[in-house]
Amino acid sequence: MTSFETICVSEGTKNLKSVPHQLPIYATSSFAFESVQETIDIFTGVKDGHTYSRYGNPTIDTVAQKIAKLEGFDLHKEVHGLLTSSGMSAISTAATSILKVGETILTQNNLYGGTTVLFQNIFDRFGIKTIFCDCTDLSLVRNQLEQNPSIKLLYLETPSNPTMSCVNLASLASLAKNYGVKTIVDNTFCTPYLQRPLSLGIDIVVHSTTKFLNGHGNSISGAMVTADETLHKAMWGTLKTMGSTCNAWDAWLLNNGLKTLVLRMDKHSSNALALAQYLDNHSRVKKVNYCGLKNHESHTIASKQMSQFGGMLSFDIDGNMQDALKIIDKLKVATNAPTLGDIDTLVLHPATTSHLHVDSNARNAVGITDSLIRLSVGVEHIGDLIEDLEQALTF
Repeated sequence: MTSFETICVSEGTKNLKSVPHQLPIYATSSFAFESVQETIDIFTGVKDGHTYSRYGNPTIDTVAQKIAKLEGFDLHKEVHGLLTSSGMSAISTAATSILKVGETILTQNNLYGGTTVLFQNIFDRFGIKTIFCDCTDLSLVRNQLEQNPSIKLLYLETPSNPTMSCVNLASLASLAKNYGVKTIVDNTFCTPYLQRPLSLGIDIVVHSTTKFLNGHGNSISGAMVTADETLHKAMWGTLKTMGSTCNAWDAWLLNNGLKTLVLRMDKHSSNALALAQYLDNHSRVKKVNYCGLKNHESHTIASKQMSQFGGMLSFDIDGNMQDALKIIDKLKVATNAPTLGDIDTLVLHPATTSHLHVDSNARNAVGITDSLIRLSVGVEHIGDLIEDLEQALTF
């Protein structure tokens, strides 16, 4: 007869008699094997199976493959997805899976501040250099590739954060392939519903899934997606060894958010367009950065590679930093928070937050001024959002 103590410690009888309708959370650090031989077979790759949740987990893997299917929707081949602990870990894991000491990243000069700091301050310490240039200028990119054979990665972000500048993904992907250079695109702002870089020839897509893919601001995770089996194996090897793996709870929350992705992105996009048009005609606004406006410099290319223009915009007010901060403090519907992509509207002052550690001259050169305000437009009633901006801009 089994002792009382042993019954307490055991897992008990697994009473799964029907298939669960919703994805279960596999809250386990490791997985049991039927035999030593099965252990050997799984660890050596003879048999598929889970061993340890840093290497993979049914909840995590299910959500990763869902995102891979979305990014590879237009492709007629297998696409692989991996979830990471954050968007920044997706960028760093993907990049370090490609690069080694002495090699160089070529990227645009208007990246998200965190990515800029990663490349300049962290990668540089390990012998990986970065060249920043205007990636909307194809001849300039070609010259950089010709003059710098050490360039092994072209890293792109389109639309860029926070000026919404877009680059020509198909042309840049083709150009990079001619020089044997791999490409990574941060597709966080668009999600695969609005833009699918793999279909345009890009090698790897990364996401901060914390943002629009989840949409509810309740988890942090990232994703890496590729249709290249060799790159997938390299990224998985780096991910499991460096340990920046996602966890089952955050993956489960992400999966719940994905179920309403289409509904949310449609509303984000329509609201953002209406707000951009309102701001574009406001006397206190000097410039609106939104690809859906025909006067935006990236409107033409965005129209070709995006199905809608998304929920992100920024605007430069006719005033100084203190005026911008005053406007943000006056907003009542929009929340001042250092994130984006939630169902509710979020406001941010890039110069004092996301781009605080980016050189001010470099910021100003690409339009990230002290008077720039970024909006992640939510799904509230558009009339309430316009009214909120109107009262904040009036002083």
